[in-house]
Amino acid sequence: MKEVFMGRAENCLAAPVIRSLKARAKQLRRHVLRMAERVGQGYVGQGLGIADLLAVLYFHEMRYDATRLDWPDRDRFVLSIGHYSIGLYAALAEAAILPIEELDTYGADGSRLEMCGSETTPGFEINGGSLGQGLPQAVGMALGVRLDGRPARIFCLLSDGELQEGATWEAALAASHYRLDNLFAFIDCNNQQADGPTEKVMSIEPVEDKWAAFGWQVQRIDGNDIASILAALEQALAAQDKPHAMVLDTLMGKGVPLFEQRAKSHFIRVDAAEWELARKQLEESNKEMDKNG
Repeated sequence: MKEVFMGRAENCLAAPVIRSLKARAKQLRRHVLRMAERVGQGYVGQGLGIADLLAVLYFHEMRYDATRLDWPDRDRFVLSIGHYSIGLYAALAEAAILPIEELDTYGADGSRLEMCGSETTPGFEINGGSLGQGLPQAVGMALGVRLDGRPARIFCLLSDGELQEGATWEAALAASHYRLDNLFAFIDCNNQQADGPTEKVMSIEPVEDKWAAFGWQVQRIDGNDIASILAALEQALAAQDKPHAMVLDTLMGKGVPLFEQRAKSHFIRVDAAEWELARKQLEESNKEMDKNG
């Protein structure tokens, strides 16, 4: 198992790179189902929906050492949305930061893998759960590593619902002011919140225009398309003197129609008999994606 990841290949859009990352994303989705099935519930939709981004970051873009998590020059992944932890646990296990077998303790009493992760879990940079706090901390990290003269970059994942938090926009303003081009914010726009569709809770559109008005380099892409994520990162890396925002349009429950089609999928409770169907649908979806390249 590879333990040190030093970032990108020469040609990131080459077919072998994309195939390899698709295979990683498939495995992350399998891990997500494995964890949630044990407890019969969880934030499954988010874990499935964000698997493609995590595959690209952890197995192509980010530099880190799985055996030395405090390496000062490591790239940092800041999970602002604590309830997305199920997806990050999957990536950390696949990256050999967590033991694969520990995934079976997800949500159990005394486990390091709580439904909302914390910095006591290996691979977590911050405590998540109090929404709107991740980007401010990511801004501080980006400024800190720059003042230290380190090459580390900060990748922060936040939700569309967090755009309803004032602290998010204060942080966005500060990042632009300090020209933090080592900061990458990914906004997961899946149009689902605990209280219903994001647009009905509080409209956030036009998302791209708002980030651009705050001085960020902005792109909006299909967050479930690995080639699109890779191309967006290439474009972002070429832009200097601005922080980078990537608005990701994703599908909750991606790869499992049983979950994709639920009207409310923020927190999913699944009947015991449905798990076999969910696993079958995921494998069928994987075969379909293989067929389509």
